Parts: sequence; structure tokens; C-alpha cells
Amino acid sequence: MKLIVLGCGTSTGVPRIGNDWGACDPRDPKNRRTRVSILVESDAGNRLLVDTSPDLRQQMLANEIDRLDAVFWTHDHADHCHGIDDLRPFRFGRSSGLPGFASSATISRLKPRFSYVFKGEHGYPNIVELSSLENLRMFAGFGVESLEMPHGPIKSTGYRFEADGKSIGYATDFSELTDTMIAFFANVDILVTDCLRRQPHPTHANLSRALDFAKRTKARKTVLSHLDKSMDYATLSEEIPAGVLVGYDGMHLKA
Repeated sequence: MKLIVLGCGTSTGVPRIGNDWGACDPRDPKNRRTRVSILVESDAGNRLLVDTSPDLRQQMLANEIDRLDAVFWTHDHADHCHGIDDLRPFRFGRSSGLPGFASSATISRLKPRFSYVFKGEHGYPNIVELSSLENLRMFAGFGVESLEMPHGPIKSTGYRFEADGKSIGYATDFSELTDTMIAFFANVDILVTDCLRRQPHPTHANLSRALDFAKRTKARKTVLSHLDKSMDYATLSEEIPAGVLVGYDGMHLKA
């Protein structure tokens, strides 16, 4: 099974508008970060997308992705869903909408905001057939598990995908590390974790919490993501222990 980090930046990306790179070296291409999203691919070639960032079109072109089997959402914050319209090309040639999955709470907020995506409009068909994650255990040859994680005042959905005897966990946008999360992600081959900055944040994991997460879950590899402009790739790479990697746009890893 393969992981593609499509985007690993925070909500404003790196650099921020105004060409603000913060502490990130603009000469290092690994510091240029679009908004967070990943894709997992099985050995059979089946592909699941997690989140539709505002940079989705750019990410699909950069990684030469022209086909998806389904899309999953973590929550409805703009940096995770406002690229939803770029799913339209994946609807072309299909007899029905692209399968999509989210928690019931996320669905209740996505549907009114993007009604044309889920219902169709003005003679255009729907783009996505949206279903609840409740009772979903398998899809397109992947084992799929999910749990709700604290993200400040709301919840964000974490995912564990299994295929070909391997596992990939995705836990972005969480503000507290719970025992349930540790058990859920235990022993994954790859763990992608929220890691906004070094300083504590009210709705995101910081570096200390992300490293604690990696250690307690005993993940074989951990990828730090949702990184802001204070997290220079080269500098951060020198700080972290073996088995932990700084994510970058276009990173490909085999589980």
C-alpha cells in the first residue's frame, strides 16, 4: 500500500499570501506547502482520497492522478473541503456520483453548503454520492475504520486504512491525545499526524504532542503534517527522532 502526501500545509499554506515564508527557507521546495490532503493506494491500484483541499486541482495535476475510487472527509473546515468542485472531472464517465464518506456531523454541514455537489443542479448530475461512515468497514478492497477526535470545540475524523497486509493512519486536526486514539492507531505502518508548530495551540497538535503520539502508538513510520510557516523542513528534520519524517507535498511512501 502506498501513501501520497498531496498537501501538508496549514490553513493558509506556506508561504502565506504576501510571500510570507516565516522561518521556512524559500529556496527549499519542500517548504512550499499546499493545504492538507492525502491519497492512499492499494497494490491493486485502488485509490482513496482524504479531504478536498482548496489546492486539490494543483495536487492532482502534480501527482498525475486521474482516477479515484472514493473520497473521505475529516471535517468541514474550509482548508479540508473547499476544493470540492475539483472532484467534477472524477465524475466524468461514471453512471453515478463518486462515492463519498464522512461522519454524520460533517455531512450535516457539507450538504447545505455544497448542495449542487450532492444533488446536482440545472440539469447537471450530482458529483458525489455522500454516505455516512457509520457501519462502513470495507471499501474498494480497503479495510476502513474511523473515530472522532477532539479538535477544539468540534470533532475531526481520524482514519485507519488497511490493505495488502499493511496499515496507514491519518490523524490531522486534533487538540487532545486520548487513550482511544492511541489504541485506534496502535502499530500502524505509517501514521500521518497533525503537527502545526512547536508552541502549544488550542485546536491543533504541536511538535511535542505529535512525537508523543508516534511513540505511544509505536507506529513504524510517522509523518508530520499540517505544518505552518515556523516549521522549516531542514531544521525540523534535524530535531526529530529516527522513524519520524517531516512531510512535504508530493511525498510518496510505501507502507
